[in-house]
Amino acid sequence: MKNNFLKWLKAAGIRAIKTVAQTAIAVIGTSAMLDEVNWIAVLSASALSGVLSLLTSIAGLPEVKKLNAEGEEINNGYDGEDGI
Repeated sequence: MKNNFLKWLKAAGIRAIKTVAQTAIAVIGTSAMLDEVNWIAVLSASALSGVLSLLTSIAGLPEVKKLNAEGEEINNGYDGEDGI
């Protein structure tokens, strides 16, 4: 159980960090000049996107393989090679 949680935490954390970075790039990209960037808006939107990403990950992550009570893998329909 602990091992499954750690796998989920790692996958959710990686996904949240990527989401935060993408949001920051998008918000910064809306400014015409670097000195016009509203850094508070960048930090606020990025932090919110990170929290929302973690909350969304609670529903499940295709990267994390699900196990039944006997410890056997459950096919969750994800065929990616980057399973954690």
